[in-house]
Amino acid sequence: MFYREAGDFKTSYRDDSQTFPIKLDRWGYYAILAVAFLVVPFVIDSYWANAVLVPFLIYAIAAIGLNILTGYAGQVSLGTGGFMAVGAYSVYKLMVAFPGVPIVVHIVLAGAITAVVGMLFGLPSLRIKGFYLAVATLAAQFFLIWFFNKVPWFYNYSASGQINAPERTILGWAVTGPATTASAKYLMCLSFAVVLAWVARNLTRGSVGRKWMAIRDMDIAAEIIGVNPLRAKLSAFAVSSFFVGIAGALLFAVYLGAAEASEAFGINKSFLVLFMVIIGGLGSIFGSFAGAAFLVLLPVFLKNVLVAQFGWPTDLAAHIELMIVGALIVFFLIVEPHGLARLWALTKEKLRLWPFPH
Repeated sequence: MFYREAGDFKTSYRDDSQTFPIKLDRWGYYAILAVAFLVVPFVIDSYWANAVLVPFLIYAIAAIGLNILTGYAGQVSLGTGGFMAVGAYSVYKLMVAFPGVPIVVHIVLAGAITAVVGMLFGLPSLRIKGFYLAVATLAAQFFLIWFFNKVPWFYNYSASGQINAPERTILGWAVTGPATTASAKYLMCLSFAVVLAWVARNLTRGSVGRKWMAIRDMDIAAEIIGVNPLRAKLSAFAVSSFFVGIAGALLFAVYLGAAEASEAFGINKSFLVLFMVIIGGLGSIFGSFAGAAFLVLLPVFLKNVLVAQFGWPTDLAAHIELMIVGALIVFFLIVEPHGLARLWALTKEKLRLWPFPH
């Protein structure tokens, strides 16, 4: 009986259109942020940071970026891994070339560089769509990985072809390099995730987001009513690639510390982020977080239960993980195309009506 809108009066359009219209939702959101920033950094250890929280936050950023392009603008992309590689190699070259510039500036600039690259590979979307656009972005994935492997300048002519993140600090705390603590990694990724999620939420509910959704629903009708397809589609590719580039920069500089293009940013990475969006829910910021959490926690859960508890082989647990993910993708595409986000919304609607049936 406590999850109600009764007594929560709206006296302005701003109050009526806020992200969390119910007061309990707002309290829950602020409580989660308070715990995330003020409690978790003091209790987190290396296992939870490296196995769960840091990859969850990084993949959530990448899933938000892909969701902007696919869920909101309706442009299919299979090149997420390649654009993450652009962000990773961009931040590496910036860190090496300008060691005195703060790492946060490097990461944002890496996202901007990725946005420009994403716009270039998004130009075919002006003429093609659907399956053909998916193939074009898949070609971008393979081309970018080949390009980073074949041009030695990108990895500073290293004999191994691998890039290694130099140590950088923020306010005296190391956030990249071997001396980085678990809490520093976590706070770095959490800060970017919260800011980018806020930016994405405000973009998608404003005029830019409405133009993206108009193009997604029916591009010809959108053009008739005054939406410029060129600006709408290229802006979607740019914003999406910006988010994905920052995710790639964080994945390399903060999480991995060292990377090689084909291993860290191969086609499997593109499909992983796409599966997060499908399972979490297309066209939902919350769905991006839910899908990332599910696909990050699933292998950890299976490893701890099947391998540690029951003694099953590790490769068998990995195969079972693929079977579960595949079955869930088929299930959500057929039964609930809006994914976990829609199931969560239905649950909240039931709670608002409980104990009444209708």
